[in-house]
Amino acid sequence: MTRSLNERLGQAGIVVDEGDVPPVLEAPWFVRALQAFSGWLAALFLLGFIGMGAVFVLDSSAAAASLGLVMIAGAFALLRGSKGDFVEHLALAGSLAGQLLVAWALGAALGSVSAGFWWSLVGLQAVLALVMPSLTHRTFSAFAASLAFYLALTEGVSAPSLAGGLVLLSLTLLWLNEFRWPAHMRQLQALGYGLLLGLLAIQVMEYHGQSLLLGRYDYGTGLVWLEPWVGDGLATLALLLLVHHVFQRHRYAIAPSSRVAAYGAVAVLMLLSLQAHGLSQGALVVALGFAIGNRLIMGLGVMLLLLAITNYYYWLDATLLAKSVTLCLLGVLLLALRWVLRRRWQIDRRDAVGEDESQ
Repeated sequence: MTRSLNERLGQAGIVVDEGDVPPVLEAPWFVRALQAFSGWLAALFLLGFIGMGAVFVLDSSAAAASLGLVMIAGAFALLRGSKGDFVEHLALAGSLAGQLLVAWALGAALGSVSAGFWWSLVGLQAVLALVMPSLTHRTFSAFAASLAFYLALTEGVSAPSLAGGLVLLSLTLLWLNEFRWPAHMRQLQALGYGLLLGLLAIQVMEYHGQSLLLGRYDYGTGLVWLEPWVGDGLATLALLLLVHHVFQRHRYAIAPSSRVAAYGAVAVLMLLSLQAHGLSQGALVVALGFAIGNRLIMGLGVMLLLLAITNYYYWLDATLLAKSVTLCLLGVLLLALRWVLRRRWQIDRRDAVGEDESQ
């Protein structure tokens, strides 16, 4: 193993040769949970003390924005200066309070909660997700940015499923390239988890017919004519990118017939998603977790898949018998596709190994 590779693995936090260095003992989960609770409790007392003496700043948007930015900068300095669960959660609570003050100032300056307000929050959360030296804060900021992005597109162009599809496409590209920059692998993973949790929250609200805009459901302008198929279209595009990535990674172990079968499965899944919206998104996240070997992503994908199936089952535009038959046929078809692809994959791998040995 070359020295350059050792250095790259070390930058990614992967220890190759520990030598005589004793292993680092991590605190048990209940100790870390207690430290996190202590951090939030201390932050609440501190913020309450500050709020009692600085409540007047809410009367001025400039003062509220200034205090909010100071609190965010203080959280950044605290995270840069020391490590630990107590400090991390204390800084996160302070940063959240500062973000609320900045949001209050933006709403007061704009005069209403419009698309411009949500786009401003998207920019703020994106910056925090990129610069904050805390994986927990990066995950939360990515989660908040995805929700603000959803609200901006819903308020501006009436396209909530477009927001979900773009978030799904972004997190797919992010997870497929998590090893491209070893030194920033953990930061990319934190962003990926935040976007995935944001997608899950968006889909929960959409499937239950609710809105994060406090009861404002009717729009009728902008890109409403794309709903709800644009989200499934972007999910299909992301699935095609995932299949292409897998084929490029195992280019010598997959026969052309298996490639055709895989693209055919994607086409069938796209057609099914036109009837059961959101099905392709859940299937994509499950396939993504399987492709990169991440069980947590697979679990979240299963949740998305179950939400999509449940939403279709309670869809009122079709009879219960028709939906039951459709879901039964869907399950049989997916199991058959899995069996065919798995069997063909094993045959192709044995043939590729045989060709390599003969050469």
